[in-house]
Amino acid sequence: MALSNPVNAHCVSAEELYAHLDDPRWVIVDCRFNLLKPGAGRTAYKAGHIPGAVYADLDRDLAAPVSADGSGGRHPLPDPARLASVLAGWGIGADSVVVACDDAGNAVAARLWWLLRWLGHRQAAVLDGGLDAWAAADGPLTNAPSSPVPATFVPRPGSMPVIEAETVAAELAADRLVLLDARAANRFSGHAEPIDRLAGHVPGALNTPLQDNLDADKCFRPSVELQAYYRARIGDRPMETVACMCGSGVTACQTLLALEIADMPGAALYAGSWSDWISSGQRPVVVE
Repeated sequence: MALSNPVNAHCVSAEELYAHLDDPRWVIVDCRFNLLKPGAGRTAYKAGHIPGAVYADLDRDLAAPVSADGSGGRHPLPDPARLASVLAGWGIGADSVVVACDDAGNAVAARLWWLLRWLGHRQAAVLDGGLDAWAAADGPLTNAPSSPVPATFVPRPGSMPVIEAETVAAELAADRLVLLDARAANRFSGHAEPIDRLAGHVPGALNTPLQDNLDADKCFRPSVELQAYYRARIGDRPMETVACMCGSGVTACQTLLALEIADMPGAALYAGSWSDWISSGQRPVVVE
């Protein structure tokens, strides 16, 4: 069954998800995670989650271990074969419709959306408005453990574009790249840095905070608004010359999702993002 959301195929409303709670082809993945309190998401999931939802741990499931020298950033892309095994264990197969959700404006859920698309799985979406929208729609919660039926997931990595630090630097220097940074303005400017050891941003990057993609209810803004917002920053450059970053390549996926909603696909993910950029200690940094 294809996604039937009337707005776009990347978001599912709370009402549509509720209508498919008993559909075995629909797999719900709870992606709640707090970077400053890594165990908080799982604790919240155990206290109450959408019936049937499985839990995805950002550090353990949606990223590879951090390298000894920090290259690759705080959340390197997971090994495709290992990720495929995790997805299969959650009951995700070729015909599955996967809906990811969180409580942070899809800042983490979009990472799973992107990873699924990176592995070639097209039937992936997020719950628009997240668990706030679910609560507003009086959606049920349970603390009962989920028991997914294992499936077979065949990965096709490389189905979404990725860019590395060396290419970012070279393309920016040649004015062939638009680099969008999804971090909050105070982190981008270097006025605050609660996570990484250095503050600031990549020279030439543009700040497009992920909150700008959302309305007050944490749902994505309409496609036409998102398109106007990003075209004002990208201009008429081809989307193949655009890349998105953040602190560690997680929330940048929310920007990539917003671009898809805006009918502007094709941008790459700088997977290592800021935490990778500063790992060598040799790359330039701008503090405003």
